[in-house]
Amino acid sequence: MVSTQIKNTEFIKCLKKQPTSYTPVWLMRQAGRYQSEYREIRSKVGFLELCKTPELASEVTVRAVEQLGVDAAIIFADILLPLESMGLGLRFAQGDGPVLDNPIVNVADVEALPDFDPKDDLAYVMLAIEKTCKELDGKVPLIGFAGAPFTLASYAIEGGGSRNYEKTKSLMYREPAAWDLLMRKLVKMTIKYLQAQVDAGASAIQIFDSWVGALSPRDYAHYVLPHMQDLISGLKGRAPIIYFGTMTNGLLSLMAKTDADVLGVDWRIDLDYAWDLIGHDKGIQGNLDPLVLFAGKEEIEKQTRVILDQAAGRPGHVFNLGHGVLPATPVENVKYLVELVHELSKK
Repeated sequence: MVSTQIKNTEFIKCLKKQPTSYTPVWLMRQAGRYQSEYREIRSKVGFLELCKTPELASEVTVRAVEQLGVDAAIIFADILLPLESMGLGLRFAQGDGPVLDNPIVNVADVEALPDFDPKDDLAYVMLAIEKTCKELDGKVPLIGFAGAPFTLASYAIEGGGSRNYEKTKSLMYREPAAWDLLMRKLVKMTIKYLQAQVDAGASAIQIFDSWVGALSPRDYAHYVLPHMQDLISGLKGRAPIIYFGTMTNGLLSLMAKTDADVLGVDWRIDLDYAWDLIGHDKGIQGNLDPLVLFAGKEEIEKQTRVILDQAAGRPGHVFNLGHGVLPATPVENVKYLVELVHELSKK
């Protein structure tokens, strides 16, 4: 159960659209390669080994909070971990990112996907969450997360990264029954996975739909939205839910129909316009361009002020980047951003 202390943090109040004394901020990939301490750990262990070692996953999660002074931790893991338990052969190739050696090709592959219990198969994630919550000791809440069904399906079908998603869209268009079955299996698994994370101590949930911006509004509405509604319906009331995607300008009004509590937006749209599309009954998260953190302090402050002005002090704005912190980002600029958001937004 989430403690009263955690429930009363500015971050959790913000997700519930309650008034806060300042704008809470956390950053996607706030634990990562821009930190020398993280690089030192990674020089000794591979990425998957880091994800699967609760002590190390907890260490990098907590260190980021302590180093940056952010208002929430996010457990160190990867959205693709469940696909390994589905027999798709996950590995991370040096310099090439994730590779799935047994990708989905046809309906038979979809039907053969095993039904598994994430609480058992991904127990190392739950152990990392439990250890992290103990280390944080109520100071800040912990965010659990998972990949959204469309993004997971795309990785599973493409076998890794993709520019045009030819294989994914071909299966979606040509074999709609297979697509529907795949999405339903992923929804069922993801509900179990995120419920297990909440049971382990996560106080909020983020669902990453990193690739959904590749879809037209019509295709999103037909092939994805019903499944996202099922997913969020299955989690509603367990913890506040953030639904994040990139390049989603044309999808935001549809994504709002998922009933997520907060929608994350990237930097390709003004925050106030995005909030108008989403509806002010929902919260919003975002949306500084990660590359602004390569600029000087004057530019960082200018662009941060613009976003805070667009939010206009309304309850429900979580400050974040429009995507993750990039590996070459100066650490001092990340720290400065967090301090700046707190200072400029103080009420």
